[in-house]
Amino acid sequence: MTNDFFGSKGKGRILAIDYGLKRTGIAVTDEMQMIASGLTTIPSGTAIEWLKDYFEKEHVEKVLIGEPKQMNNEPSQSAPLIAAFVEKFKKSFPDMVLEGVDERFTSKMAFQTMINSGLKKKQRQNKALIDEISATIMLQDYLSRKNII
Repeated sequence: MTNDFFGSKGKGRILAIDYGLKRTGIAVTDEMQMIASGLTTIPSGTAIEWLKDYFEKEHVEKVLIGEPKQMNNEPSQSAPLIAAFVEKFKKSFPDMVLEGVDERFTSKMAFQTMINSGLKKKQRQNKALIDEISATIMLQDYLSRKNII
């Protein structure tokens, strides 16, 4: 028995990572790569172990990592932090497709999304939620661009 309307098994999920100094926001698509959903926020120091566990449970086809850039397209001050994580990721998961995506404005968009959805000020101060929503926005933007082509 197949698990979708068209008779195929679907693709692997796409996972997006908004990696930060303290916290990492994670979002994921459904298996058909149509809907982006916030998954969780984890301590950044645990990201590789968390991903190992997740990859064992779920079929992930591709991972997106936010590339921090300034308005002039130059790398931001957090670029070395992201580069170090990318190196660890590639060593830990050499066969996984990893693609960098522009993450400019995702935190501001996440905060605005929280305001628009009616979250109270105390809830909007939850930086972990902002990181998770940022990863979701990054992933949804990627899906939107992918489906235009």
